[in-house]
Order: sequence, then structure tokens, then C-alpha cells
Amino acid sequence: MTEFEYPRQLRLLTAGDFQFVFDKALIKVPDQKILILARPNELGHPRLGFVISKKNVRRAVKRNRVRRIIRESFRLNQHNLPAVDMIVLARPGLGDMESADLQPLIKKCWSRLNKRAKQTLNKQD
Repeated sequence: MTEFEYPRQLRLLTAGDFQFVFDKALIKVPDQKILILARPNELGHPRLGFVISKKNVRRAVKRNRVRRIIRESFRLNQHNLPAVDMIVLARPGLGDMESADLQPLIKKCWSRLNKRAKQTLNKQD
């Protein structure tokens, strides 16, 4: 049976983890309201971190809702994602999106991330 948990080892927790991705993000998945930066890791599973600034999503309630929705989508799709460390960056207007609109957007970003990760990993081999 497949586990659908979200334990600590699936999160980017330290500044060093985030800096690892920011220093050399090999995979970029841009969208109008969201940007995902990713870098392959040697852990064998994906890890997720967030950068959602007050400048782009003003209210804390909205920032937390966005994080919660993306985290839940990640939890359900983690087995289909490549072994990368990824950072989700919010762009202006993300907090104003309805939950029903945000879920398909993040699902589309996961599939684009998969595609770009395969291309990047094939180039490295």
C-alpha cells in the first residue's frame, strides 16, 4: 500500500536546504501565478519548500490557505514526482485565486515539473 504522509523528511527545513536550490536551480516551472524552482537531490524522494511573501500574498490567512492546498496536492502526488528539492514561489494574485482554481493549476505544474525533470536528468546522463 502506498503511503500518503507528509513527514519532516519531505520538507525543506533549513536555510541550507533552500540555498541549495536557489544556488543552482536546474528546473524551472513558470506560470502566471506561481514559479517552481527545483534541483535534483540524492535522497530518492522529492522535498518541498515555500517562499510566499507578504508583498505577493498580503494576508496571512491567504498565504496559509495557499500553502495548505499546495501541501495537500504534494502529499497526494509525491509518488509521481521526481527526486528533486523544489521551492514554490508565489507571484502576485495567487492569494486571490479560489481553491477550485488553484488545485488544477498546481496539478498542471506537477506534470510540467515531471516533464522538465526527465529532460534535465536525461541531459546529465
